[in-house]
Amino acid sequence: MPDHEPEPKRFEPKNPVQLDPPKDDPITIDELSKCDGTNPSRPTYVAIKGTVFDVSKNAAYAPGGQYHVFAGKDPSRALASSSLKVEDCRPEWEDLDDKEKTVLDEWFTFFSKRYNIVGKVVS
Repeated sequence: MPDHEPEPKRFEPKNPVQLDPPKDDPITIDELSKCDGTNPSRPTYVAIKGTVFDVSKNAAYAPGGQYHVFAGKDPSRALASSSLKVEDCRPEWEDLDDKEKTVLDEWFTFFSKRYNIVGKVVS
């Protein structure tokens, strides 16, 4: 048996985060793309597997931040493959192998413990 922390603890933020109840407001791809951190009057969003997280308070997603490439997108494929390439920042993840799907699920868990869920991507 591998010696690691139990699953729930593993992704807990260092400082506790008070999250709002998740919302399932419909958010179009166009609307999501406008929430990329470049307009100060809009929040910064990142979607994972179609669930939209508000990452506005994290400067890493702002222009110039190390994860800005994910802002305003559903970068599920990039997260699953640990890629920061723009061309990998796309929502298609269903065809990934099991290892990448596990990594993606871990990212989803990580985000869901830190950022408010503000909606779902609709086509």
